[in-house]
Amino acid sequence: MLEIISGASVKKLDADFIHEKGISSHRLMEYAATAFCDFFESNFHRSDKVGIFCGHGNNGGDGLAIARLLWRKGYDVMVFYIGDFSKASPDCRLNRELLPEKLPSITVCDERIKLIDYDFHVLIDAVLGIGVNRPLEGLYLDVVGKLNRINDVTRIAVDIPSGLPADGCLEGDAFKADITVSFQFPKYSLMFPEHAEYVGKLKVVNIGIDQPFFGQFSEKKYFLQYKDIKNRHKSFNRFAHKGDFGKVLLVGGSYGKIGAIRMSSEAAMRTGSGLVTCFSPKCGVAVLQSSLPELMVIASESEAYLSDSQEVAFDNYDAIGLGPGMGQEALTADLVEVILNRYSGPMVIDADGINIIAKNENLLKLLRENIILTPHLKEFERLVGACKNHQVRLKKASEFAQKYNCVLVLKGAHTAINLPNGKQYFNSTGNQYMATGGVGDVLTGIITSFLGQGYGAEDAALCGVYQHGIAGELASAKKLRGTIASDVVKAIPKSFVKLRIK
Repeated sequence: MLEIISGASVKKLDADFIHEKGISSHRLMEYAATAFCDFFESNFHRSDKVGIFCGHGNNGGDGLAIARLLWRKGYDVMVFYIGDFSKASPDCRLNRELLPEKLPSITVCDERIKLIDYDFHVLIDAVLGIGVNRPLEGLYLDVVGKLNRINDVTRIAVDIPSGLPADGCLEGDAFKADITVSFQFPKYSLMFPEHAEYVGKLKVVNIGIDQPFFGQFSEKKYFLQYKDIKNRHKSFNRFAHKGDFGKVLLVGGSYGKIGAIRMSSEAAMRTGSGLVTCFSPKCGVAVLQSSLPELMVIASESEAYLSDSQEVAFDNYDAIGLGPGMGQEALTADLVEVILNRYSGPMVIDADGINIIAKNENLLKLLRENIILTPHLKEFERLVGACKNHQVRLKKASEFAQKYNCVLVLKGAHTAINLPNGKQYFNSTGNQYMATGGVGDVLTGIITSFLGQGYGAEDAALCGVYQHGIAGELASAKKLRGTIASDVVKAIPKSFVKLRIK
């Protein structure tokens, strides 16, 4: 599990590691540069022309080490010095001395910014690192602005885009990376959606710092990776029967929105539930039965929306998914309260289920540790009020999960899974092509299925969010922005194959 620690703690973390291993700070910088170059070699050709922009701090030192290593590997590299190198950090100064004499370089000042207009294929930003604590100004602002305006290049940030604070929200401008290669762990601000255009695609590379060194700096924030997920999945033997895979109930749908609960239901099936039942309005029965013959359907007493039905034995189910497309009619809101009061098993609450709770604060007291809420950003703000930025939103999400002793999955890029114990996990899978209607309903079905299969709330949320992202990646590989939610449902089986989960 990769811990996310504050930028202020990184210097102390590096110092502890250096002391324990008996190495120099320059050696650790060399590890980082080597890891960056390994990534670079696997993604870029030696024919690519590379411009590397280096400041006079340790981030610039990383850039200079990268320049030296790439040049030795045969890349066409040019270095641009930004800032006052008479004040360079010791390791930056050393890496400048180690540059081969034949490696071309220039010092950029105000009147030489136009010299950046070389025919580069790749621009590497190593100007400013995690120590930034104020908006860019002067030459730094001019250089970053110039780099952001250059067309037909790939922009890569070393550790963090210059100008972006490690732990807070951006003020002013910053380097707009297509790829950010972060060392050892992602910096907290790289998780914020406001920073998406600056971070680009996030890649975390291992520079050899062992996990125990993070312990004293733990802030209970983690970045999910495959190795963290596989062991959380349950395994089943050949003698398992459909009862072992769980009976789940999906509750939702209303006139014109039956598709939402249909996708949740199919997602639960594709995730492996033994038996899936849908409780929907009468208007949805024909659609659901004809499109999903494996699905069992219970009709609500109402034709257009959900209302309580005495025929539903909620306790017969191993898990319930509540909310997709259900609407917010008064009788539907009454049904939500009935289920929360009558059913004590694990549950996922999404979409209109969350909106109903937001309008009826008395329902909040019915939340508990085996309930998972899966709001998108707007639904979450209906629960807690407006948030001026994602930093505030993440803080409130963690506080909500702790206050109401539930799991809160705040959906979006790097979906944040908030646990009652204060831990906050950020997802590493998924992409922008999943930003389409119905994909959240698919997640509801996936997580509900895992709960029904006997996963605890924490494992169901983590495995569900991670695998949902993998399914989205697989579904969009050839369709890109043409991807729709049904494509993600169809990719769920492939996600089990890719993750080697039997």
